[in-house]
Amino acid sequence: MSDVQLRAIRKSFGSLEVVKGVDLSINSGEFIVFVGPSGCGKSTLLRMISGLESVTSGDLFIEDRNVTRLPPGDREIAMVFQSYALYPHMTVAENMSFSLRMNGVSQEVISERVRDAARILQIDPYMDRKPKQLSGGQRQRVAIGRAIVRNPKVFLFDEPLSNLDAALRVQTRVEIARLHSEIGATMIYVTHDQVEAMTLADKIVVLNHGRVEQVGAPIDLFEKPRNKFVASFLGQPTMNFLDARVVGGEGGRTTLALAGNDRPLVIEQSLPLAEGAAVSVGVRPDALTFVSPEEADVSGSVEVIEHLGSESVIYFTAPGVTGLLTAVAPGKTGLRHGAPIHLRLDRSLCHIFGSDGEAVCADT
Repeated sequence: MSDVQLRAIRKSFGSLEVVKGVDLSINSGEFIVFVGPSGCGKSTLLRMISGLESVTSGDLFIEDRNVTRLPPGDREIAMVFQSYALYPHMTVAENMSFSLRMNGVSQEVISERVRDAARILQIDPYMDRKPKQLSGGQRQRVAIGRAIVRNPKVFLFDEPLSNLDAALRVQTRVEIARLHSEIGATMIYVTHDQVEAMTLADKIVVLNHGRVEQVGAPIDLFEKPRNKFVASFLGQPTMNFLDARVVGGEGGRTTLALAGNDRPLVIEQSLPLAEGAAVSVGVRPDALTFVSPEEADVSGSVEVIEHLGSESVIYFTAPGVTGLLTAVAPGKTGLRHGAPIHLRLDRSLCHIFGSDGEAVCADT
């Protein structure tokens, strides 16, 4: 197991800078997940760690060794790609052992490592098959096995489940989590799938436009987003944002007025905001409760309903709000398109963001 240190890492393609001074410490044995929108730099960052992409400036350390200029083969890492990259003419066993054979490892050691990896990944029955005889999930397990046999210091995963169907993604995600628990290796994983990030990661690194927005445990980022970008990126359905202004504050409370509603919204926090300050109130869909019109903080009209079985996701419009808002209702909701709805915000679950988009922290 090894720690990884990124110090002021930058990457430019010509005049275009895609990674903009990333500083990051990854502890030995951690499972780190990079997330962010397309083009945010997460795959480029992973490829720089692997050595497949050069570093424009900055330093990269694995353990105490500066590997910034080392070729991939000298970094003691193993990378798993979304495309599997298996040799079609080789058996599973031959694919898994290929790199060891090329490096002159003894047959005894090769057999032991391949056997151990096959046991961990539960692919023992497939060792004599060719890739075309395997399912997508089985092929991905072989690709992971090929990485395991190298005994790398760091495992790198570049969206390894994106080519699998929904059921296989769930199954393989569980297997990757079990793999990390069993071998305890340092793992760095890139994905656009929030479920993968939230369920696999010890820590999530949220990237945006080549910069790190926030780093932390999944639940910490979900419950305490640093800014509106992180708040909107993590969580499905996405967080709602309502314009508001400060109308008062005393006794450890802050009173807000939501756009389109004169009903005061009292937050049990003393926020460092001047009266009249413009803010954005963030509230997740499951923190909205259906109430009578007299009790509502937000009233609107149903636009779309997504029926998901045990629950339904309600998309609705509301006066004073641009775009759609989202609420969650029981699966057998009787709502229809155009129906009026009235909702109350759970005050304890509201997030307040300033005009700069940054979270407003309570006075202590």
